[in-house]
Amino acid sequence: MGSPKIAPATAPVEPKGRDLQPPAAEIENADPVSRIMSTDTEMNKPNYGLIDREVAEYATGERVVIDEVTDQRLKKMIDKRILAVMIVTYFIQALDKGTISFVSIMKLPEDTHLKGQEFSWLTTCIYIAILVFEFPTNWLLQRVPIAKYLAFNIICWGITLACHAACPNFASLLVVRTLLGMFETVCQPSFVLLSSMWYKRSEQAAAVTYWYMMNGGQQIVGGLLAYCFSLIDSGPLRPWQAIFIGYGGMTVCWGIFIWFWMPDSPMRAKCFTEADKRLMVERVRENQTGIQNKVFRREQALEALRDPQTWGYCLISICTTLPTSGLGAFKSIIISGFNFTVLQTQLLAMVLGAYIIIVLFSSLYIVRKTGQNLITMGVYVIPSFVGTIVMMVVKNTNSSTRIGLLISYYIALSFWSAQTLALSMISRNVAGMTKKSVVVAANFVSWAVAASIGPQVFLSWDSPRYFIAFATHLGCYTLLVIVIIALRWHLKHQNAKKDAIQQVDAANLSHAFEDLTDRENPNFRYIY
Repeated sequence: MGSPKIAPATAPVEPKGRDLQPPAAEIENADPVSRIMSTDTEMNKPNYGLIDREVAEYATGERVVIDEVTDQRLKKMIDKRILAVMIVTYFIQALDKGTISFVSIMKLPEDTHLKGQEFSWLTTCIYIAILVFEFPTNWLLQRVPIAKYLAFNIICWGITLACHAACPNFASLLVVRTLLGMFETVCQPSFVLLSSMWYKRSEQAAAVTYWYMMNGGQQIVGGLLAYCFSLIDSGPLRPWQAIFIGYGGMTVCWGIFIWFWMPDSPMRAKCFTEADKRLMVERVRENQTGIQNKVFRREQALEALRDPQTWGYCLISICTTLPTSGLGAFKSIIISGFNFTVLQTQLLAMVLGAYIIIVLFSSLYIVRKTGQNLITMGVYVIPSFVGTIVMMVVKNTNSSTRIGLLISYYIALSFWSAQTLALSMISRNVAGMTKKSVVVAANFVSWAVAASIGPQVFLSWDSPRYFIAFATHLGCYTLLVIVIIALRWHLKHQNAKKDAIQQVDAANLSHAFEDLTDRENPNFRYIY
């Protein structure tokens, strides 16, 4: 293969007519691994039958090397249209979803006559809805304009959130919470796909971390806003009703903005020039995970179900989400159980948000410096063991133990780095659009199952120390460490098997946009 071309900042790369031609029969029917490894020039050509037609119109047959100045210019344009939207959207979703924790001490349980485990079910029902709608949502995301579908669901969940204010009892709250879960299902799966569609493999861990750290951002802003709403003591609205209406209206406005601002893909981005769109497609060639493909391939779905890494990511999701959902939903109740006032509880939640951001940023920094994703995940589980054990064995007797228990609650959430890095590994390690869709769906189904169980282990009769819940969390952390070790061994072993067959041909990226899985592409290597 000849030397790669270098594209200047303004040079458009014209699509070649042959890119849109159907593949020759021998290329179409050949085994992908044999075809890519073949020394036959004709046999080694791209199979255009496996390349999405929109992508083929913008991608060239040969690699185009983009100079660094142009690459940075393109990334800034993408950040403005894509990353900024993902960050704000995830912040709003986290704020909307976390509202139930803040209103738990704003008289909502009393005003709506909740009793027993009914408050727990208001969180659980969201994740049951996500569990039901996850696979249909991922099926749709592969086929519809992703930005428009995201905007539609955001508008719908904003309306649903505002309707919470009109709910007088548990039954009505259960209905709107379930609808909220249905509409919010689109958020994380679409972000994983957007991250792999627009960003280089080396950029995806940072992109995922930036939007995921909004879980911490909402703790900071949410605590402050919740305190402001809690000051409402007159007028037609209770504080919890005002917060639902305010957040719901803001969410609807944001959804409308996204409809007009965010492009569906690099190929459909009317906000960019044709030359820049071609270069944006080209800059993600090195990912070798494709951009989009609307064809459902049964063999890829089956491969996803047989791939051990799929179930590794699912177990990581379960082991991190079960503690997260419970600790999140009962955050205010747990902290107030340490004998803090309502005001102190809301403000201390802000400190928790800052700690989560520090955890995510520091883990990203370590991964960038060392390249060790799974080892970093394992290291950040250690403080979770320590914090949880302290909360189980230390009794709150004075101000010193109260502060110690609060710090222990904070550091117990260090495992959040594992959640974030695992999501970015799915984005970077799974190729083939159908396979990625199935793996993402399976991951978030696991997430929904764990999230629905999480609040249920916080039993009302076990308060305020919740021994059963924290013992369950320790079991999750133990399993998480085992899964991390096993997954690292598996991915390292898969790379060794590929190296034994063929060394990576970094120059041969002519098959990068074909809808091939990570197993089918002999040049693909896993990160771990």
